[in-house]
Amino acid sequence: MSLFRKLFSSKSKSDKEEDQKNDTTGKYMPEPQLPIDDNFVYNFKNNGGKFLYCQDQADVQEIFEQILQENNWHNAECCCFDENLKQNFKNFNLNFTTNGEASFFLSTCEYLIANTGALFICSNQIKEKKLAEIPHNFVILASTSQLVDNIGEGLRGIKSKSTTRIPSNITTIKTFQDKKESDFLSYGSTSKNVYLLLLEDL
Repeated sequence: MSLFRKLFSSKSKSDKEEDQKNDTTGKYMPEPQLPIDDNFVYNFKNNGGKFLYCQDQADVQEIFEQILQENNWHNAECCCFDENLKQNFKNFNLNFTTNGEASFFLSTCEYLIANTGALFICSNQIKEKKLAEIPHNFVILASTSQLVDNIGEGLRGIKSKSTTRIPSNITTIKTFQDKKESDFLSYGSTSKNVYLLLLEDL
């Protein structure tokens, strides 16, 4: 997988567009498609998300500590519904709660949507709460195997994983603060400050 090799490239977007114009392909050829990982990172960061790549669990713990330090969240209230996450981060002196007034929300997600840079979640992560009832600051733990091209793939994935019933409260998290929302699942959603810890698992 070409995992984020272009992420730290020094070329600007205009430089890349110029390179494409100078390519030997004809002007009527379809636009070359970015790999799914590069596409997600570009869109997620363009939305204002904070992307943090982790090679292993040690990286996850170290970067999580840096996020706490940066925001002065040590001994803070952390809204979290996931018992596994509470166990994984139990050594950080956090006060886990379900209170929407907590300093930040710690969660996983269902899928990462490459074509919009959105995080796909449902009642598995946020129960039956509206996004407005959850803290403004999000720390999301996800893995590279959760990358999909679009919302349709995410919906099919949720359906195929559901052995009893399909989860409710399906929505996307984005940080499109000054942009028109482009999909119905995010209609009326609240912008969030999102840190994404993306763990390599492929």
